[in-house]
Amino acid sequence: MENKQFSLEISPSGNLTNLVLKEDTHQMNWVMDSSYLNQSGYDEKDKLFGNFSLKIDGKIVNSVDIFPTISQDNAHAIVTYTFEQVEVIMGYDLTQSENRFVWNITLKNRTANELNITDFAIWSSFSYVMYRLNDLNLQTQYSAAVFPSISKSYTKLACVRRSNEAPHLGMYQTKGQTLSVGTYCAYNNLFFESVSPSLDGLLFHQLILAGGYPEGFKNADWLYEKKAIILPGLGEKEWEYSLEPYKDQNEFYLIGQKNYGHPIFDFEPLAIADQNYKFAFELPKDQDLTDAYIEYLDEDGVRKKENIFEDLTQEKNKYQAKLVFNTPGEHKITIEINNQNNDSVILNVMEPIKKTIENRSHYISNVLFDGENSEIPYSYSPISNQGESLGKLSLVLKNNLLGRTNFEEVQKVEASCVHYIRPKWFKNGDFTKPNDLYGDFYRCMDFEYIAHVFYLLSQFDENILQLNHSDTYLSWAADVFSLRVNPDLHHTPRGKEEAGMLGVFFLYIDELMKELKNRGITEKYEEISSLWLKIAQNVALNSKTYKAAVTEHFYDNAGFGPATGALASTHHFDAAQKYGELVLANIGFSNDFRAQSPDRWWEALSYMIHSLWGGVTAAACLKAYEELHDSRYLKAAYRATIGILYCYDTNAKATNTKLSTGEAASTYSIAGPHINRPDLSRNRFGQSTFYRDGGIFTRLFTKEEETADWDMGEELVAYLDGFGKKTFLYEENGTVYVVNGSIDEVDDGLLITSYAPYPTEYYFYDRNLHFTSENGETTPQVLLVDGEFKLKKEELLTRE
Repeated sequence: MENKQFSLEISPSGNLTNLVLKEDTHQMNWVMDSSYLNQSGYDEKDKLFGNFSLKIDGKIVNSVDIFPTISQDNAHAIVTYTFEQVEVIMGYDLTQSENRFVWNITLKNRTANELNITDFAIWSSFSYVMYRLNDLNLQTQYSAAVFPSISKSYTKLACVRRSNEAPHLGMYQTKGQTLSVGTYCAYNNLFFESVSPSLDGLLFHQLILAGGYPEGFKNADWLYEKKAIILPGLGEKEWEYSLEPYKDQNEFYLIGQKNYGHPIFDFEPLAIADQNYKFAFELPKDQDLTDAYIEYLDEDGVRKKENIFEDLTQEKNKYQAKLVFNTPGEHKITIEINNQNNDSVILNVMEPIKKTIENRSHYISNVLFDGENSEIPYSYSPISNQGESLGKLSLVLKNNLLGRTNFEEVQKVEASCVHYIRPKWFKNGDFTKPNDLYGDFYRCMDFEYIAHVFYLLSQFDENILQLNHSDTYLSWAADVFSLRVNPDLHHTPRGKEEAGMLGVFFLYIDELMKELKNRGITEKYEEISSLWLKIAQNVALNSKTYKAAVTEHFYDNAGFGPATGALASTHHFDAAQKYGELVLANIGFSNDFRAQSPDRWWEALSYMIHSLWGGVTAAACLKAYEELHDSRYLKAAYRATIGILYCYDTNAKATNTKLSTGEAASTYSIAGPHINRPDLSRNRFGQSTFYRDGGIFTRLFTKEEETADWDMGEELVAYLDGFGKKTFLYEENGTVYVVNGSIDEVDDGLLITSYAPYPTEYYFYDRNLHFTSENGETTPQVLLVDGEFKLKKEELLTRE
């Protein structure tokens, strides 16, 4: 079947097995390919596009249990599944427009009795694949990320080719209600077989039209419905989705508005309690706004609803309001159109982020630190062989460098560096002889975290440090960094290969080199500078093949994220832009702040937020913006960052895992339901929760009860070096926008209020303007007046 835009094939089982955009030079199949499942040994044929399951009055029926009847011509097919009580009819229609493909689902009651449909879920399995083949062309041109925007009347899915090369594919709801979008993961992981790359897998997406969860299931997610369908005798219910190609995020929304009547929202994913927040949206010209309201849970968990219809100002079909939220937690803003259709956005309201970070630092130091007489002296719980576990130490040090210095917190980290970290990771403390902590191998990636802790420790004064001079720790950092990046210091193929890979060290390498130079540690400076420039040059030379996108895994934002940041900061701009497109395709855009995350699905076996690598990817994206000045990177970096902060948010109410002051959880499953583990649906957790699932997880973790924050911290250090102190302005179509803050028109000009916990820098690259406070004074507000940044006259600069 085909029209001008699409070519598609339907199997005898009624599945959509091939969906190609004719204009696409790569001829990518946008739906999950059963032939790939066969050749890779995956047994998920029941999850191909169009398969479904129904639960009727307690009885389950599945599409795979029967053969449908199919009537088909050149541009239209009707696939009918007939069961005892119901009929499910799939219409695949290319006749309504030469540029679109319409998918219709009709559920008919064949009986005269009312039916209770407690579950109705249909697989919309787009090509969300990490291929097992080490072929970067496959990974980037024939795989898509899928970002859902769930709404009562206007659900849509943005399928983004991982190369970020158009055309992409959008799916727009035009009839019925989609309650949610769930995911199921199939994967293969050879981590302990000393194979690199070691991981491949697929994520199958499921449209939830009724129910979606096991019987009796409840979770804290109050933002989306889990309701059943009551189907009258001989009645029917209809859903419809229209698919079209689009070239970029902006066009994705414009197509929805122009062709399908979807509103377009302009909202920031984060609001700070008691601070001004600007909310805006645009309706299609033939639609009327009939209501608008906010829903949230108060401090006692009671659902509140506040009407904001009167707060909105209108200019033609555009609406906006200045809002102030008093209660931290998730907020849902809903607009009603023509008295019948509803659309919504979900944003997070946080207490001042500085407070969150300080509480986290105190918790790590007072609760997680194991003292001299503990089983593993001077360690921080939970114990892990992986260097990521040391990120929490870097966070404690960074917080103490920026805020009030707590001597005891710094000294605990120093003791851990000397008595725990050095002897654990290095034989007899010799930085050239790493210990094989993973059976018969070690990971080079661990060393970049160790070097960062040593470097940050070297920034403290001698009156704070107790065991060594600060220059000693700086030399240690240089030695460990050399081991991390110098292949000649390794004697195994794996060690040599990993030494040449980029990692989180791009976040601090420039500072480390500058400090070595300033302190006269010249020999080590020259060694590191040479190694760093060589790595960056090699990555740039290999950027045409995306080589750095492969890490331990076949395709990984832990590769292409750091590559983007490193190449941008070393001014390999062409290569940075090439990798940068992979980052942009990796970061979601959605009506829900939690679905705007960089995805690293294997940490949750679901579409997810992963605090560490999501945060590192966000930081790399921001570095790309600071060098390339393309506002796509700025907006994507900020969207991603807000999801990361959710992992530390102790005021979150829509997730089962409630965090006490200072606690954190590294992983959040965006999808609901999480079909592999329904209990993890829209919930925060640590990967050790998979311990009871067996397999590789029993070798990665010792018990399920391990705390959920073992690999957290490094990403907050990256945040503190970026949005933690910087606020940005940019200009589009003559309008000035702010990122990481709010903007208000006042008599003197534009008043910019920063959301940064340590606001010291303001940038407006489009006008070549910047402001940096002197001596690290925090500057929460600045005025933009007559083309320059100025301080408010009544403001007193403060420094912690």
